[in-house]
Amino acid sequence: MSANEELTGAEIVVRCLQEENVEHVFGYPGGAVLYIYDALFNQDRVKHILVRHEQGAVHAADAYSRSSDRIGVCLVTSGPGVTNAVTGIATAYLDSIPMVILTGQVPTHAIGLDAFQECDTVGITRPIVKHNFLVKDVRELAATIRKAFYIARTGRPGPVLVDIPKDVTAKKAVFQYPAEVPMRSYNPVLKGHTGQIKKAVQMILSARRPMIYTGGGVILSDSSRELNELVDMLGFPCTNTLMGLGAYKASDRKFVGMPGMHGTYEANLAMQNCDVLVAIGARFDDRVIGNPADFAKHQRQIIHIDIDPSSISKRVKVDVPIVGDVKEVMIEVIRQIRATDVRPDPRALADWWKQIEEWRSRDCLKYDRSSEKIKPQYVVEKLWEATGGDAFITSDVGQHQMWAAQFYRFDKPRRWINSGGLGTMGVGLPYAMGVQMAHPQATVACITGEASIQMCLQELSTCKQYRLPVKVLNLNNGYLGMVRQWQQIEYGSRYSESYIEALPDFVKLAESYGHIGMQITRPADVEGAIREALSRKDRTVFMDFLTDPAENVWPMVQAGKGLTQMLLGSEEL
Repeated sequence: MSANEELTGAEIVVRCLQEENVEHVFGYPGGAVLYIYDALFNQDRVKHILVRHEQGAVHAADAYSRSSDRIGVCLVTSGPGVTNAVTGIATAYLDSIPMVILTGQVPTHAIGLDAFQECDTVGITRPIVKHNFLVKDVRELAATIRKAFYIARTGRPGPVLVDIPKDVTAKKAVFQYPAEVPMRSYNPVLKGHTGQIKKAVQMILSARRPMIYTGGGVILSDSSRELNELVDMLGFPCTNTLMGLGAYKASDRKFVGMPGMHGTYEANLAMQNCDVLVAIGARFDDRVIGNPADFAKHQRQIIHIDIDPSSISKRVKVDVPIVGDVKEVMIEVIRQIRATDVRPDPRALADWWKQIEEWRSRDCLKYDRSSEKIKPQYVVEKLWEATGGDAFITSDVGQHQMWAAQFYRFDKPRRWINSGGLGTMGVGLPYAMGVQMAHPQATVACITGEASIQMCLQELSTCKQYRLPVKVLNLNNGYLGMVRQWQQIEYGSRYSESYIEALPDFVKLAESYGHIGMQITRPADVEGAIREALSRKDRTVFMDFLTDPAENVWPMVQAGKGLTQMLLGSEEL
């Protein structure tokens, strides 16, 4: 095109996506975005993936971003298209996932008049996005989309929404994509304060009972290599949160498991009894540290590295705050440690490891392997063995999510895709779709439950249309499992509305969508079924495992309790 050629707003949207090297857009058409869909039809660089519900579009774009270093993009129409997308947007926001959501809006002259399929998109989504825009002038469209991508990926990442009225997509303007984004009010700090880093290094090297505690920030900043280098150089114990699994290799003995509500005994006791705690890209979430008052009873020095200053000392007061990009800060920490001959006292560290190994010997994750019923932990273990620990694993939310986190040992980052902050049931299948689109040759498995899978089950149709060979492992216990567990422990076994009385035949259901369905009822058949499913490289396979309905997730820290007040149901075995 010539330098001064005008494009419609819809064409500008597509050109912006091309400039950002966007390969896939997940979406669902509607009246307010039809000009954009027409512009997508007239090119072939940006591929559109038609989901079956707007929530599925956002989840798929979210997982596309989580599993790669690319920005997930979704496109939905106005009104109900936006409101259907809200859960997915909030899911991404709570986990700091960089995304761009393009939404249609009624024409500018109709905004505020209760027009057909109108809603206040900016107002509705303001609390659940990093930023949002309403574009009323086609001449501002390209610069706004450029800002959206920049804001989404920089600083503490997150979803950014661009609301585009229909008349803006029809009007014309000269297209020019800005090379830079001047934003005086937005300047994320990347380099950590040199003096604070020096203090942190001195504290680390003088530690006698050290602990490295990492979260999703290590994954999002692509600093797993630096974390592994730091832990291996120091020989310190390391724990990864639910969102940080895979940041440090789970196969290494220095990994003590996940901390928190369903973390390991050794991780939680080490968190409580260390004398120097190095928190990297983690936020001391309530599911991780339990009761903050109980956590504070144990004296320790805390170093906290995070890109977001508002996360530091938010729930737990820290001694050495370092605001900056996790990767940049860890590179400097490693450099300073290598520049000195000082190292932690080896005898004190040996004594500390002796204590940790004593805690680890309790084997808090053991379960009954002699049962005639299928144990969900066994299914996850066999999946880990069959995939060599090298698959992308998505999950929904509930007991199966915790078992996946406990028993699939992740050695690489961005392989574990789940909803942490919001805890959104229904994400598993659309997450698997997004991951498979980002990694077409990879093995992608969705670990789900019979309740969660039904929340976005219609996306089996999307899997069929785009021939996505995801493998679904349904750990079917006939209950809202985590709800049932809490009701058993805290509500006197009063199982109010936690029993699923009208489950479908999942095999026939999968087959009706054109997929392969299996039902597995015996432990002896678990491994064979998984290996058979994995061998079907070109098909979606739905495996319905009828698991023990009474199985609980252990350990467990009840709400309001401290990390040392764990229920170890496994010790009853």
